Amino acid sequence: MDTSESSSTGTGRAGERTPPDAPTAQEPPRRGWRRWAMDTRPLRIPAYRRLWSSTIVTAVGSQLTAVAVPKQIYDITHSSAWVGYASLAGLLPMVAFALWGGAVADTVDRRKLLLLTNSGIAVTSLLFWAQAVTGLESVAVLMVLLALQQAFFGLNSPARNASVARLVPARQLAAANALGSTVMQTGLVAGPLLAGALIPVIGLPELYLIDALALCVTVWAVVRLPALPPLGEAARRAGVREIAAGFRYISRHKVLLLSFLADIVAMVFGMPRALFPQLAAQTYGSYGEGLALGVLFAGIPVGAVLGGLFSGVFSRARRHGWMVIGAVVGWGVAVAGFGLSGNLWVAVAFLAAAGVADMVSMVFRGAILLSAATDDMRGRMQGVFTVVVAGGPRLADVLHGTAGSAFGPRAAVAGGGALVVVMMLALAGAVPALRRYRI
Repeated sequence: MDTSESSSTGTGRAGERTPPDAPTAQEPPRRGWRRWAMDTRPLRIPAYRRLWSSTIVTAVGSQLTAVAVPKQIYDITHSSAWVGYASLAGLLPMVAFALWGGAVADTVDRRKLLLLTNSGIAVTSLLFWAQAVTGLESVAVLMVLLALQQAFFGLNSPARNASVARLVPARQLAAANALGSTVMQTGLVAGPLLAGALIPVIGLPELYLIDALALCVTVWAVVRLPALPPLGEAARRAGVREIAAGFRYISRHKVLLLSFLADIVAMVFGMPRALFPQLAAQTYGSYGEGLALGVLFAGIPVGAVLGGLFSGVFSRARRHGWMVIGAVVGWGVAVAGFGLSGNLWVAVAFLAAAGVADMVSMVFRGAILLSAATDDMRGRMQGVFTVVVAGGPRLADVLHGTAGSAFGPRAAVAGGGALVVVMMLALAGAVPALRRYRI
């Protein structure tokens, strides 16, 4: 792909090999209920199946640590402020190492990088367990370990995501993303629930140990992957110049730029989670504040899981650009509906609808990043993707918290949803590259 317009054809994969065990013959259309169910064709490819299967375990295990760290910090300090500082301590190294890790992933065998980083995350989880079981009770140690863990995650995520395009054929990328995203969203629901049930039974330190053991499954799966060396003329180093080259690449390929902007618009202006506590206390307090808060936080992930389970409805679509546009607009409409809802269960239904739209958006934005970028740039694209996905909701927390204080929570949520719709339609109308993109 030489220009931004060439990226809109969806054929920028010259010189790449289709996985040898991927089905190439035209398959008959699915009939009956199978038309609606998740498209599992990528699981027929052994390498992808191993990687995906390991995610089932680690998606839950990682959430055990995500619950244990803030719980331990609060138990030591009795301060929510320190919990917030710890989150920031993890965010900064994750952002820095995700950008650098994307450049590294474009210069080395991605399988070897995954082995190194997954092993690093596992060792970090063991260190979390060691400090907890010895009763160290040091916030400083916890924050250093959290920063180290997130640095490894930042290095790992771009390589892992970029590897998918080397394991499955182009037309199955959306299905592969649906499979992976569904597992991760299931972990967001099941992991915290399991952590809450296990802490009174086995204690907090053992949550770290379970996560470390789960990561051993991932290391085993990566060991069995094929080698994933760079294709063609890959960069020989991974420095500031190569990271900057990744951003220049995005600026020249409008479909990639718009895929990032679509997520920024949806998350920054339309993610209302910072207002859930206030809404649970003021708007839905009559249902029970604890119940209301729990179902509000569960609404979007549950909707995303449902969207994944029935992703056969959309995962075979070829007009990936239009699917992203429709999903982001649908997200904005659902969020606006949530803001206007005075009934808790109607509000949760809108959040679940937003979760379905978010799943569709994740599936096709991920597929665009893997198919529209050449292999020598995929790591850097996934590094930026990791930063956008992690940073957008945090910016939304600040924006919605401020707007909620100024205008009230329901007005802030509804206004944010409406703004998402307007901005996404304006972007789609102004730049045709995303509308034209198809596989």
